[in-house]
Formats: sequence, structure tokens, C-alpha cells
Amino acid sequence: MIGMDQYRQQVEEAVAFLRQRLPRMPEVIIQLGTGLSGLVPAMDDVVDFSYEELPHFPRSTVATHAGNLICGRLGGQDVAILQGRFHYYEGYSTKEVTFPVRVLSQLGARMALITNASGGLNSTYKPGTIMIMADHINLLPENPLRGPNIDHWGERFPDLSCPYAPALQQKALAAAAATDIGDVCTGTYICIPGPSLETPAETRYLKMIGADAVGMSSVPEVIVALHAGMEVLGLSVVANVNDPDNFQPILLDDIVEAAEKAGPRLRTLLVSFLSEL
Repeated sequence: MIGMDQYRQQVEEAVAFLRQRLPRMPEVIIQLGTGLSGLVPAMDDVVDFSYEELPHFPRSTVATHAGNLICGRLGGQDVAILQGRFHYYEGYSTKEVTFPVRVLSQLGARMALITNASGGLNSTYKPGTIMIMADHINLLPENPLRGPNIDHWGERFPDLSCPYAPALQQKALAAAAATDIGDVCTGTYICIPGPSLETPAETRYLKMIGADAVGMSSVPEVIVALHAGMEVLGLSVVANVNDPDNFQPILLDDIVEAAEKAGPRLRTLLVSFLSEL
């Protein structure tokens, strides 16, 4: 793992690169999850970069994550879409996983909309449910803030008593009602290391400790966004639901297909949400 001085230098170099090339600095970050890339065609005034072009950005090794930074206008807001993310299970540290969010925070972004595809744990959910994240449980063995703190990036011990802004949750619920997209709820998301999927006993345990949906991403990005002083909205598309007492095989292709089917509804929700900010 690189030292904090080197990490800070890498962030500053990526910030300088983008500052020279973007006509407008993004106000909102949108992190897209598995099967959820359909938001990009709705954007205007697009400036895009592959992650390979950007100084020190990691490379996505997951086929369903394209690996592009796309900046432009969406719903009347200046946004930066991270089309593809990095995961702890790919072998990256959580500092590397959150590198794009840290860079965009230094460009002035003040809000992060974090999306993902998840497995449903709540028996009332069904494939395609959009869960607005009200809270989370972090089971990753590493925190992206571990190590020396850089005070101008954020305080040493950020408060997570209310990680997902209640006002943004209410706006998202109102946007869902206004667009009549249906199957939208609030719940608790749990992040596990992966890449192995859950056993029946693990599924039962995750339900017992209070989770409504499970995935392998998002929480590190949320922590860094909060450390940087951003407001955060989390949206999780439930791709499958498994009953630990009647367990069925979980296939990645099925998860991607279900997330893609829900993509248009998520796009409608996000555009409506942004338009009302």
C-alpha cells in the first residue's frame, strides 16, 4: 500500500488534470453500479474520459463496469458520472476504490448519488425493487480513512450517525411518487467483501443483524463522500431475493439482467430527483 503523502500527490495530480479539461466543475457525483449504465444517454454537454486517460485512476477488472468518467448536464445539474467502479474483491485497497470520489470532492462536488445492484434479504422485496438506503452495515475489513488524516480533506473522526441525508431520501421518495415508477422503499444495505456469494447460513445471519439488501460495494465511497463533507443518497436495485430456508442458486448473469431491466426506472427516478434539487 502506498503512503499517504504519495496518495495525496496522486489525488492532486488527477484534480489538476481534470481542472484543466472540464468546462464546468461537477456539483454532483453519480456512481453507477452493475448493469446501471443506461443513465449516460440522457446527459447533455458531455465530456468523457476513459479511466486509462486519467492520472492514477485504477482499472476496472469487472466486465459489467465500463470504466469511464462522464461529465455533463443531467436534470439541470452539473454531474460527473462514474461509469464503473472498483471493488475490494478485485484486490484494491479501499483507498484505491474511493480514489475517484476523493478526486471529484476536491473539484468541488457537494453531493454523491451512489447506486448499486444488490441481493434482497427482506422477504417483502422482489427483483427490481429500488431501495433508498437509509443506513448501512460495513463488513469490509478495511476503512478508506485508515492511516494519517489530511485535515483539509475532512475531520479525523467523521460522524456517521446519519450517513444518508434524510432530506435527500424524502426528495427521492417524492420523485418516485411523482413519476409513478413503483416498487421503491427504504432500507439498510450491508457491504460484504466478496467475491463469493452468500451461503444460506450467511444470508440468515445478515438478515438477523438488520440488513435488507446485500452487496459488495458502495460503503467505502459513502464513507469518503461523508468525510469530504458531501450529502449522500444511496440507491440499491434489488436484483434477486433469496430465502435462506428455500435457497436457490445465485447466478451473476441473472443479477446483471435484473439490474438492467430496472435501469430505465432508476434513470427516471434520478433525472426527476436532480430536476427538483
